[in-house]
Amino acid sequence: MLTSMRRAVLFLVLVLAVLLPGTAVAGTFPETIRLPDGFRPEGIASGRGTSLFVGSIPTGAVWAGDARTGQGDIRVPAHAGRSAIGIKVDRRNRIFVAGGQTGQAYVYDAKTGADLASYQLVAGGPTTFVNDVVVTRRAAYLTDSLKQQLYVVPLGRHGRLPAQGAVRTLPLTGDLVYIAGFNVNGIAAAKGGRVLIVVQSNTGKLFTVNPRTGVSREIDLGGATVTNGDGLLLRGRTLYVVRNQLNLIAVVKLNGSLTRGRVVAELTDPDFDVPTTITFTAGSLYAVNARFGTPQPDTARYDVVRVG
Repeated sequence: MLTSMRRAVLFLVLVLAVLLPGTAVAGTFPETIRLPDGFRPEGIASGRGTSLFVGSIPTGAVWAGDARTGQGDIRVPAHAGRSAIGIKVDRRNRIFVAGGQTGQAYVYDAKTGADLASYQLVAGGPTTFVNDVVVTRRAAYLTDSLKQQLYVVPLGRHGRLPAQGAVRTLPLTGDLVYIAGFNVNGIAAAKGGRVLIVVQSNTGKLFTVNPRTGVSREIDLGGATVTNGDGLLLRGRTLYVVRNQLNLIAVVKLNGSLTRGRVVAELTDPDFDVPTTITFTAGSLYAVNARFGTPQPDTARYDVVRVG
């Protein structure tokens, strides 16, 4: 029979395993993974096995590495005129990339880095910012932080990529209202892709979005906010919200209907330096440091941080 002290220790381990998913592998994977100097990352995604992918804002390049070894190299080379903001890897091992002010989206082969498709979602320029992407069985959905709409790249049978003409714009209606500044940022899919979740960075509010109609409903956080909300990661009913400039990850427990949520924890790490997005692999959360505001970004050091 367990002693009271052993029971207490076991309880603490279980709590940490819930809030800090990396506890189970602590000490076996590197705490930080160094990216190329001057890379200027923003998006991170996990792929098959323990693979990680990170995009470069100014060049559109994608770095690929292994969370177990910390080693990696450039998988997708830099493309003139392209940018990489949010990225996701789908079940068919393709990298979907949001293109920021280019107004574009790109799809690459995660194994070879080959260019599979590119889409012009909206006219590029200073009044648009295609920020993040989530991929479901039916489509890829991309946010725009400056325009109150999503972009939909529908997927055909067996995930077939569409022609440019199939891409559509989905206006956002309902509770979500854009105001001056940076609005919708991160996006996640729930209930098998039947519901989307987005964060409005400047208000700190979370919303569900119907992916067919664009109608949004605010998630009641009981008065709490997640301002500076950036990347989202949903695991079960636990939503992780990166709060970039605050060097925090908010842990939000959602109810079954996704109408309410409760901030139950805030994760931080001494290695954080303006983390923007997160992913999950091999039992741990991984956040990428964008280091916005660093004096010499083109020569600065950048890292991926294992959280926990």
